[in-house]
Amino acid sequence: MPTAVNYAPFTIHYLLEPKQPEELPKIMHWLNWYTAMCFNRMLNRTGHFWEKRYHSTGFANTDKQRALNTLRYIHANPKAAQMQQGFFYDFSNYGTYDRLSNDGITQWHPAFLQIGRTLDECAAKYRRFCQKYRSQAKPEKRNYWGSSFLPSMIKAGKAKKSSPGQMSLPWNNQKVTESTEVHEVAEKFIQANCYQPTVPGIGSMKC
Repeated sequence: MPTAVNYAPFTIHYLLEPKQPEELPKIMHWLNWYTAMCFNRMLNRTGHFWEKRYHSTGFANTDKQRALNTLRYIHANPKAAQMQQGFFYDFSNYGTYDRLSNDGITQWHPAFLQIGRTLDECAAKYRRFCQKYRSQAKPEKRNYWGSSFLPSMIKAGKAKKSSPGQMSLPWNNQKVTESTEVHEVAEKFIQANCYQPTVPGIGSMKC
């Protein structure tokens, strides 16, 4: 069952399909831990990185229209938040759907591949579908991965545990910022999805 996952107020959206629904909390716990570790290392900081736990909504993987609506919601979010005038965004994979570009990470969703007879037709129909989007505020049922076991972790007299952002990375002490692989992956992703893909360099992009 695909699941749309959100964070707030700094929002990251995922569209995930775990093999079993009960695996979602484990996946999100790992993502929280791993990204907190990486960002803290890059920014030379410690402590909590994510302010809040995630909330999610699930739907059947046979519901192709719901999948398309969710994709459009995710891709339209930077525009709805007034961060962008259009849908292209450095940290969104909308460009791989609109331009059929390869960012090295994205796999086109099966629902996207079913809306046209060719890839070009899929891209054109999805582009028009996104252009019709109008943002609407609507409440969502919140499910927290920590809500069930967090109270049991807080016990009087027990030593304070390290937050995810204070734990050690699962590799050596080499700085993440020195990794050419991280830079290359990020550069390829931005070049494929940014509004002006011909502008060279990650730091100089104005999309």
